[in-house]
Amino acid sequence: MFLSTPRLILRDFVAGDWPAVLAYQRDPRYLRLYEWEDRTEDDVKRFVQMFVDQQRDQPRTRFQLAVTLKAGGRLIGNCGIRLNGVDSHAAEIGYELAPDEWGRGYATEAARAIVRFGFEELGLHRIGAWTVADNTASIHVLEKLGMTLEGRLRDYERYKGRYWDVLMYGMIRVTSDE
Repeated sequence: MFLSTPRLILRDFVAGDWPAVLAYQRDPRYLRLYEWEDRTEDDVKRFVQMFVDQQRDQPRTRFQLAVTLKAGGRLIGNCGIRLNGVDSHAAEIGYELAPDEWGRGYATEAARAIVRFGFEELGLHRIGAWTVADNTASIHVLEKLGMTLEGRLRDYERYKGRYWDVLMYGMIRVTSDE
């Protein structure tokens, strides 16, 4: 699978992508908002292999793609969409970027491509996403995509010795016949 944007290529993962993923997933700025305290080579190899294995699913319902820069091909994160089921008309998106690439609009660009894929290629009616409420950068990405805040789950996640609120966002495909 391959999606192209003005500055990015989103492509299927290959097993050899793990070192680039490890480099950003070990960054303390990245780890701040995740349940992990650290990431090992084995953790990340399993993480990347999970995405490689999902490519063989028939029918395919999970599309987590490596985000690479068109200029040079360097892997800087991942972005994907997961259908709620084989015959579902709804899905959730997710994304993560290397902290050194934050603030450059890459997350919005990648997520916009995956949303377009969901609506145009997968024929979805609804796409949602969730983020911890402390992740203001992710909130901005979701709002730039046109998603609407649909709810707040108070103290929904617990890790790193505290509870985290989770925000639920969503959007509905608007067609000319609606």
